[in-house]
Amino acid sequence: MIEIVSATRMTEDEFWEKSALGISLRRLAWDERIITWIAYENSTGLPELFNARIEAKNDHDTLVFIHDDVWIDDIFFCNHVLDGCRAFDVIGVVGCAAPQPNQPGWLFSEWMPADNTFKVRPDLQASGCIGQGSQPFGNVGFFGPSPAACELMDGLFLAMRKQALLDSGVRFDPQFGFHFYDLDFCRTARAAGLRLGTWPVALTHQSDGAYGSKAWSDRLVAYLAKWSLPATA
Repeated sequence: MIEIVSATRMTEDEFWEKSALGISLRRLAWDERIITWIAYENSTGLPELFNARIEAKNDHDTLVFIHDDVWIDDIFFCNHVLDGCRAFDVIGVVGCAAPQPNQPGWLFSEWMPADNTFKVRPDLQASGCIGQGSQPFGNVGFFGPSPAACELMDGLFLAMRKQALLDSGVRFDPQFGFHFYDLDFCRTARAAGLRLGTWPVALTHQSDGAYGSKAWSDRLVAYLAKWSLPATA
């Protein structure tokens, strides 16, 4: 079984009627391999929710952690997720294989806080693609061929073999409630020897993220300190 885990500020009715993920899951209701676990009206940090699902006693052998503002465009979603999790322990849709030590995102190599802009280096070995837009089947941003092994991946979608996490002891760090939990998790997983990679799964993301916000910049400082990385500015 594939357990799809997400958190939303919406009520249960709002989620299923209005959110990109809720509407997408209704479209995939025919696929009996899907189990959903949604935290409605949520204010709890994502790591705490995700860790609880990793440790839950059930037979859901594949976990998908996904944002509520993601459209699942892929009618073969389960097939592609399962194929990816046979090749890697953890998969995403976009990521990079050669990150800079202190980069503040899977794609960004440097943040300039003075004007809240970012630099992208051509040597990050980025891979994968993702649609962008308010509606499904958004304009596609292509970053490089996938499948491809990665060091860092975007947390908008992360799928993984539950047993690999249980065996390795890898978990999400609760100090990164809504920002940098994904990069920190990827570093932790790689340090434990898990295999990470991008995989072709058709998704559209409604949001560009909260890069540069105070909450984001505060967690960046904590992230760099945890991994003993030099400050970006």
